Amino acid sequence: MAMKPSNNIWIRRQQCPCGDWKCYIQYEGDDLGSVSSQHVKSETTPSSSSSEAVFTPYVGQIFKTDDDAFEYYSNFARKNGFSIRKARSTESQNLGIYRRDFVCYRSGFNQPRKKANVEHPRERKSVRCGCDAKLYLTKEIVDGVMQWYVSQFSNVHNHELLEDDQVRLLPAYRKIQEVDQERILLLSKAGFPVNRIVKVLELEKGVQPGQLPFIEKDVRNFVRTCKKTVQENDALLNEKRENDMLELLEACKAMTGRDPDFVYDYTIDENEKVENIAWSFGDSIRAYTIFGDVVAFDTSYRSVTYGLLLGVWFGIDNHGKAIFLGCVLLQDESSHSFAWALQAFMRFMRGRHPQTILTDIDSGLRDAIATELPNTKHVLCIWHILSKISSWFSLPLGSQYENFKTEFDMLSQLESVEDFEHQWNILVARFGLVSDKHIALLYSYRASWTFSYIRSYFLARTLTAEFSLSLESFLKRILNGQTCLQVFFEQVSIAANLENQTREGMQYMHVKTGMPLEEHARNILTPYAFNVLQHEIVLSVQYATTEMANGSYLVRHYKKLDGECLVIWMPDDEQIHCSCKEFEHSGILCRHSLRVLVVKNYFQLPEKYFLLRWRVESSLVSVDDQNAQISSDDCAQAFQSLTASLLTESLMSKDRFNYVHNELTSLLEHVRNMPVIDEYAANAAANNISES
Repeated sequence: MAMKPSNNIWIRRQQCPCGDWKCYIQYEGDDLGSVSSQHVKSETTPSSSSSEAVFTPYVGQIFKTDDDAFEYYSNFARKNGFSIRKARSTESQNLGIYRRDFVCYRSGFNQPRKKANVEHPRERKSVRCGCDAKLYLTKEIVDGVMQWYVSQFSNVHNHELLEDDQVRLLPAYRKIQEVDQERILLLSKAGFPVNRIVKVLELEKGVQPGQLPFIEKDVRNFVRTCKKTVQENDALLNEKRENDMLELLEACKAMTGRDPDFVYDYTIDENEKVENIAWSFGDSIRAYTIFGDVVAFDTSYRSVTYGLLLGVWFGIDNHGKAIFLGCVLLQDESSHSFAWALQAFMRFMRGRHPQTILTDIDSGLRDAIATELPNTKHVLCIWHILSKISSWFSLPLGSQYENFKTEFDMLSQLESVEDFEHQWNILVARFGLVSDKHIALLYSYRASWTFSYIRSYFLARTLTAEFSLSLESFLKRILNGQTCLQVFFEQVSIAANLENQTREGMQYMHVKTGMPLEEHARNILTPYAFNVLQHEIVLSVQYATTEMANGSYLVRHYKKLDGECLVIWMPDDEQIHCSCKEFEHSGILCRHSLRVLVVKNYFQLPEKYFLLRWRVESSLVSVDDQNAQISSDDCAQAFQSLTASLLTESLMSKDRFNYVHNELTSLLEHVRNMPVIDEYAANAAANNISES
């Protein structure tokens, strides 16, 4: 079988970080397990004939063709625990083949074969036992139309019929569809042994082990049969990879003409072939100067077609969105390769190291970060860890898994290291996981993922669900069925171009408390950062403060007796520190610190607590006119005045109230159905108000 030119298939890295090559990860709720919408298809759906009710054949039954009859009988056989094969056919000069005999797969007896001249010939047990179940067809021509009818039928078997979970394993029903054949060949080319290929296919299709429409033996036979083809395709793919890597290198060189600040780097192997390649755009380098404090290095995907690992560097902007910082394609997942990638990225970013880097669990990457970024905090993304929990523990824990998952989620959010260590031991003992290798792996990395250990690391809200979704959205845009690396490069270029980013529409930020410090913050922060701070301001009024002798404060919720925080206030240089470490963690003040500032009669937050990374002025994409917020305020004041007058007038009588209520309900429905026109409508409305 000659392999067709295939698309560049990106699959999620499924090898477990525990180091056991037999251990794989199946990701919960993952629709990106394989990102190639045009290539990797779901299991072929049954034909309409197989999904319809199949009744017992009978003598005289008519079929248009003998193939229709065979398919009908085959479906009947499968539903009844056996399979069939084609036996004798009879031919005449006038009618051609005019008789077809279909028989049970156990019909007849095996004829003894001449034994090979070997010392220990292999004895193969035959399944044939002389079963007489059969369906004979005869061709006839009626009114000039050719048809086939059942001339003989018997459904009497001299052997046991199989259950459904057994009959599907009969050779007649074990089919490897074309899309799976291509997949198997690609995985075989990538060096996957047969048992791993089967596991990958099970994970991608979301089926339980052993539930594929073929078995490991079929895959092994297919690979053996296609061995020569695989070798030929391997040579073609190697040539394609070499050519495409050269084309990618040329695309990088050409990009320097379109983007003067574009940078790239690459290595070559002992055969003078391009080995690893990394690049970044001018926009990304400029973004890094503001948002390079926290970097997420995603290495979730690899190309089966090219045998390359994809690494993408992301930052988080002042609107909470993932921004592209750089990209790398690596030959392997070794510590040496990761070290080169980090070195290249640091050269691109002119030697400025991030405060924190987020990654998945990977021992090679961990070692590379420790060497190349010794002063950078290394954090494991919690969503990467949670995505592996099901694969690690759902099977061994069975019905206890949901309880384990709930307790694990709570444990990961504990604030105290002592509490975490204590609760971890209880969790492990309760669920009998003392000797589990994955529990041991998680514990060895605990200082990099549990909140109690990383609460003082600056993460700029990169562990939120919103950032994770934004990152995945970017990956979806660049990982699809490209036919070559050059097309992939262009798609990354388009997705990373700030001019193509969604422009922030005017978003009116309501003041909820009326506090002057809330009003002040609204004029400085982006809507995203302001909403986070505003949430803390709203909650701060629920906290009581107790001043200590040294001028510090104990702050606790008015309903809770425990969980109090210590806030240290240093008035000389307007410094405030809270034991919850929220400002150190996200760059936004916590409710406890805000409460103390209010007690100290602060009407504006000190400038140092408005980090540049969260300010409107730091936006990479052009934001609305500076008058947008003023226009919004004018709109709000006009509507408040109008509604106050309307309320007063409508309460004078029941008829007035009913009339206003009905009209407002109708008006609201009409407005909701109107198309949204960004800032133009808001500015026009404001102008109309001022003119009136």
